[in-house]
Amino acid sequence: MKETAYPKLTPMKKVLRIALLGIIIILLVAAAFVGWIFATKPNVGPPEEMTIERTPERIQRGEYLANHVMLCMDCHAIRDYSFYSGPITPGTEGGGGEVFDQSIGFPGRFISPNITPHGLEDWTDGEIYRAITAGVTKDGRALFPVMPYPNYSTMDPEDIKSVIAYIRTITPVNVDQEPSKADFPVNIIMRTIPKKAEPGKAPDPSDLVGYGRYLVNAAACGECHTRRENGNPVGEFLAGGQAFPMPDGSVVTSHNLTPHPTGLGSWSKEQFINTFKKYADPKDQQMQVEPGDKQTSTPRTM
Repeated sequence: MKETAYPKLTPMKKVLRIALLGIIIILLVAAAFVGWIFATKPNVGPPEEMTIERTPERIQRGEYLANHVMLCMDCHAIRDYSFYSGPITPGTEGGGGEVFDQSIGFPGRFISPNITPHGLEDWTDGEIYRAITAGVTKDGRALFPVMPYPNYSTMDPEDIKSVIAYIRTITPVNVDQEPSKADFPVNIIMRTIPKKAEPGKAPDPSDLVGYGRYLVNAAACGECHTRRENGNPVGEFLAGGQAFPMPDGSVVTSHNLTPHPTGLGSWSKEQFINTFKKYADPKDQQMQVEPGDKQTSTPRTM
């Protein structure tokens, strides 16, 4: 029987074959790793069994936190940037619909969900608590940290419960928002971000430094007032410099909040407070601006 003669591989073909085999192995390992992430992440444990009593004290505290510190309504509503500071469009409070997408530098299209009783009617208190503090939804999806749940994860559980008690009582907004969608590979990476909450204790308000630090964390001041690249801080904490594209095409840059002379070093306590308090009058909360006029994304009028 005559043997079949196979052509001998040249050194170059051998190299190409080995390289191709290596690429296939890498792709298989990568696919297995991605499959493992999708099968096991996020992993923060089941939601805690809890029923939060809606006491007047909790609801009052929750109203303060949700509207003036944690600024839940700042994102979970529609802001009107035809007015200075983008005040909330009346009737959208808690209804969601604010869009964070590629046009303003986000790796995907993220839409704030409805957190009124309409949007959360089939959520338990424990599921809401887990979403706020660990970044995992009712159905086990990871939330993109445009909602700063890493900050909320260290807050006093009583404060989180107060926020839940409050949003359970706000007027329902009967609208369903489209789901958020992250770009590749962020849709994979974000599944690895949530972790179990590590709650702390709110300092006594008489401890001005300690309580101030607690509020700065709760308000996630550092998220805007610390320069970032690809979501990671690259500047000094609270030193400002982060650029924010505005709807009219202009760009605003966050202020330096440190004691440096270019920041708040020369400010008095009264100046700092007045920066926000001067918009307390309702007539100052509807100051119309034209494209190109001075504008800010800081919710000063809220």
